[in-house]
Amino acid sequence: MNFPINPLSSAMSALNSLAAQASGGTKAAGNTDTIATGAVTGQSGAASVDSFASALKSSIDKISDTQTHALSEAHAFEIGSSNVSLNDVMVDMQKANVGLQFGLQVRNKLVSAYNDIMNISV
Repeated sequence: MNFPINPLSSAMSALNSLAAQASGGTKAAGNTDTIATGAVTGQSGAASVDSFASALKSSIDKISDTQTHALSEAHAFEIGSSNVSLNDVMVDMQKANVGLQFGLQVRNKLVSAYNDIMNISV
């Protein structure tokens, strides 16, 4: 039962695509005023915000689904279901734990980045 950690791979691909969009946007714009107003009011800025929000929501949903699945496997094992082994329960619980820890680290980085941006003097 080897499954890749889906929240990790989807979050990393979303971050890579956002990084590619960000680097493309800064090269195309000539001055900082257009970069700042384009990121807030431009269509490409709105699209990247929507894609980031949807990628973040998708990752959180996958973490939640993994935890729900792990808890249902554990419950099935506890009541004595014959098709659930202890190994599967332990692996699923560890996957859920890793997904949760990853989500917490992403949240911490986002809060830290937000605080850094808010502390920039203009």
